[in-house]
Parts: sequence; C-alpha cells; structure tokens
Amino acid sequence: MTDSNPRQPDHAIDPIFTERWSPRAFAGEAVPESELLRMIEAARWAPSSYNSQPWRFVYALRGTPEWETFLDLLVPANRKWAEGAGALVILVSSKLMKTGDGLKPSASHSLDTGAASANFQLQAIRQGWHVHGMGGFDKERSVTVLKVPADHQVEAAYAVGRVANPADLSEEQRAKEVPNGRRPITDFAFAGTFKAIDA
Repeated sequence: MTDSNPRQPDHAIDPIFTERWSPRAFAGEAVPESELLRMIEAARWAPSSYNSQPWRFVYALRGTPEWETFLDLLVPANRKWAEGAGALVILVSSKLMKTGDGLKPSASHSLDTGAASANFQLQAIRQGWHVHGMGGFDKERSVTVLKVPADHQVEAAYAVGRVANPADLSEEQRAKEVPNGRRPITDFAFAGTFKAIDA
C-alpha cells in the first residue's frame, strides 16, 4: 500500500476494502504455493447459485516451467509490468451446474466466479500480497493453451505479488500507481426504482 491512501469511504466499513487496490509495481518475489492456496481457499467459500461453485483457478508460480506460458498470454502492456509478479492466475467459470442428477446451464456462473475473485483478492491483502486483475490477455488462446473445456468460460487474468517501488514503471504507469477512488453510492444505489445516470 502507498503511504497515503486517497480512498476515504462515505460510510463506516472494514478497512480491508479500501486497502485492496491494483498495483503494477511488483517486487519480483515468488509467491509460495502455500500462500496462493490460502487465497484460493478464501475464494472457495464464496457464495454461488445452488452451491454450484463454478470457479476454476489455473495458475503459474514464478520460476516454474509454466511461468513464461502464462506471461505470453498477456498483452504486451500488461506483460511488461506483470513480469515482476510472483504468480499469475487465469480465472475460469463453468457454464453448467449440477441440479439433481443432471447438468443445466448456469445463468450466474460469471457472477458467482466474480464473488470468488473478490474473496481471493481480499485474502491476498490479509496475507500481505496484492492482486491486479486484467482483461488485457488473449482469452481465445488461453482456452487452447490451458486446455479449458468448451463448457467453461475464461473470465480474467490476475497478477499476484508484493508491492514495490514504482520507479521502474513507465512514466504513464507511474501516474496510475495510486489507489483510485470510487463513484458515490448515489450513482448506483436507488431506493424503490432504477434511476438512469451517465455511464
């Protein structure tokens, strides 16, 4: 975390929510598998429709043979800073869920997997690590490279690591290396009926 956190909640909440942010400057320290599995354990306890637990975590630890394979899935701008991470994770969801004796399409697989993602990231903070989620990666190639079945969906990529001094980042990236703010609640919480706002 940076020395000055500009995030100030409007209502009293646990500080873990404002402590979570997405740095790009990582120290190059490998994440021990036991540490990563603790984060995934927290994800395991996320809520899901029919307790279907559709999330799937595919990961590579820094220094393992899979590391370069995962890095190569990232767009160049993300790869440049993610090389300093200690683990890379691709999050996948199952589009089917078991009900009774059969399988049926799940309308909530992405939502449920998003809940697991939040648990994963918040647990990382408790362990002294940070997670940066990315949409900038080759989802189509991820399916092939990671052998993702057709009834699953690749959702997001994550870099996990220890925060480092941002001096090695590009000038543009350094300017973003601060926890950002959020819209006010009045932009997205409406009593009674939905209210249209600017995107």
